[in-house]
Amino acid sequence: MKILLIVAGVVAALILMVVVIGAALPKHHTATRTAFIRATPEAVFRFISGPQDWRTDLAKTSAQEENGRTLIRETDKRGQTITYEVVDSRPPTLLKRTIRDKSLPFGGSWTWEIQPQQGGCSVTIIEDGEVFNPVFRFVSRFVIGHTRTIDSYLAMLSSAAEGGK
Repeated sequence: MKILLIVAGVVAALILMVVVIGAALPKHHTATRTAFIRATPEAVFRFISGPQDWRTDLAKTSAQEENGRTLIRETDKRGQTITYEVVDSRPPTLLKRTIRDKSLPFGGSWTWEIQPQQGGCSVTIIEDGEVFNPVFRFVSRFVIGHTRTIDSYLAMLSSAAEGGK
């Protein structure tokens, strides 16, 4: 019985520590990654602004116009659906989307900046994110990392754009 109480106490202390550290972290973060892609800026822009059928992390996507705004719905392989709004689009150099769904434990935007370079282009993704829940903030910062999704996206984009899909 004593060992069970000790184990329960340690688990409770760890949970409390995660909550306290998460609460102390800032809600807002900025993460940036850049990749060189052997494709024209126009081709890369078509991939990021068009159908996302090249992304292996998604089960389905759809785009629709609503009151003059472009909305993108993405459902990942785990069934989570997020709606984004295109807030700035300047082909072929810039695209910015924000998370439209305010009920999620996170929010923010991604901005894609595309610059021509010899033999292709550089693609920079800037994530201006907010994580509202302290536990999720801890996990996002120390377990998942703020750049994991960006790194995965850039790898899929590079593979699709350079593969000519």
